[in-house]
Amino acid sequence: QVQLVESGGGLVQPGGSLRLSCTASGFTFSGNAMTWLRQAPGKGLEWVSYISSGGRTTSYADSVKGRFTISRDNSKNTLHLQMNTLKAEDTAVYYCAKWSTFQLGHSTDGSQGTQVTVSS
Repeated sequence: QVQLVESGGGLVQPGGSLRLSCTASGFTFSGNAMTWLRQAPGKGLEWVSYISSGGRTTSYADSVKGRFTISRDNSKNTLHLQMNTLKAEDTAVYYCAKWSTFQLGHSTDGSQGTQVTVSS
């Protein structure tokens, strides 16, 4: 059973930084591409970033390119999202998910997510 637990969210001022983490279990983490998604209040699920199974290939939504960095540690089954120069429009619940899950159904794996609030 796929289990993903996000952490690291919180309240931060505009221009600040946060580092999100995702701990994975119940599947072969190193064999799966992963993704970060987010959902702002009253809006649909938005794709944020992608990383290949080995970590060599990454991609980002235009809205976060140059500010966010995705990474992974396959030895620890963890996924990270370094978020810099945060803006109010980055406020959302952030989810990690298997890329295959998002590809198939444009959904998460049912994790709880972590709230990021950017406000002064």
